[in-house]
Amino acid sequence: MSQEPIINRVANSALINIDLAEHRPPSPVVHLDLAEFLEQGLILRETDFRAKLDGLDPTQYNKAYVRVFCSTEAILPAWAYQLVAVKLSRSAKKVMVCNLESFNLILWLDHIAELDLSPFQDGLVLLKGCSDQEIPQAAYTFLAQRLTALVKKLMFGEACSFVPLHKN
Repeated sequence: MSQEPIINRVANSALINIDLAEHRPPSPVVHLDLAEFLEQGLILRETDFRAKLDGLDPTQYNKAYVRVFCSTEAILPAWAYQLVAVKLSRSAKKVMVCNLESFNLILWLDHIAELDLSPFQDGLVLLKGCSDQEIPQAAYTFLAQRLTALVKKLMFGEACSFVPLHKN
């Protein structure tokens, strides 16, 4: 009985794997807690608030995604957040007022929106389904939506076990 060599059909296929873990958003991230700009972390005094904002070094926010939040129970007027955004608008890539989960999702969606997907044109594309990193489900969904118009076939999972999503 002759034994035939083991052939890796996955490696020899035209399958293009996309692992979102390899496409993490690269921009620097800065978290700015407005409680540090408040008296006792709770009271906003406009003059002091503006003075502390003027003391910010804008270079530390250069091309960064900035999440603005308040870690205390302080009730802040809307203009306080807007003032921070205006102050950082020339240096930061984006300034957002949101919780950490929303912030991470926005980072992913912005990054996926900027990805050059032309290498996947008319390809057989597999979105890798397993990752040891936390990737929002919406990131996979948005990437699948963007790829649908380009690829010949789109699948999700692993090469050994995948779910077909779309076929042109």
